[in-house]
Amino acid sequence: MAMGLVGQKIGMTRLISDDGSITPVSVIKIEPNRIVQTKTIDIDGYSAVQVTTGAKVNKKGEAKVRRVPAAIKGHYAKASQEIGLGLWEFRVEAGDDITDATSVDISLFSVGHYVDVVGRSKGKGFQGGVKRHNFQMQDATHGNSISHRAIGSTGQCQEPGRVFKGKKMAGHMGDEQVTQECLKVVKVDSERNIILVKGSIPGATKGFVKVSLSPKKNKINQEVSKNIQNKVTDEVAQTEQA
Repeated sequence: MAMGLVGQKIGMTRLISDDGSITPVSVIKIEPNRIVQTKTIDIDGYSAVQVTTGAKVNKKGEAKVRRVPAAIKGHYAKASQEIGLGLWEFRVEAGDDITDATSVDISLFSVGHYVDVVGRSKGKGFQGGVKRHNFQMQDATHGNSISHRAIGSTGQCQEPGRVFKGKKMAGHMGDEQVTQECLKVVKVDSERNIILVKGSIPGATKGFVKVSLSPKKNKINQEVSKNIQNKVTDEVAQTEQA
């Protein structure tokens, strides 16, 4: 997995282009992520960066760390970082420049990049087969009085005489990790630390999501980054000439 950032889902809106076409977008607020720990292959067995964002404060803006376990306090203190709203981890390649930084901001993403967004879906509680697995309903009439949404038979006859494991049945729905892949970044607002990505993302409003560059679109992402770098280089050269 490439280096990414942790943000909060704000909601959805739409962008209207000059030709009148409408693009549905999800709004993600990404405050600067502070690096709490850098994991290495020699010590931890793999290379990764652990980050946090935000701060535990009350309504008055005062630090709210009374219930934070001592082990967590010590973990943050070791990195000389303020206690955040959680800890998240991104796998990185050994020797990446990012491992030497103390924080990462929204400049990691640019318009045209494709990203993967990981979050927890909304919990729906215990649901039946019709809603959970999109089963077809039974007859509404013709003698059917109480089994309209029943899932029907779950097995065969005497042979095999059991219900196979993994059978789609009623049960808990939602509240699980979901990944939306290859979402295009259509706008980046560096002043407000907001990015807009095309399409929907998992989770409820104000829920935390992990945003990282999509490996399936690695070639396109590299081209976008290269074009941006060339543009910046040209602007610097023009400024020096002036």
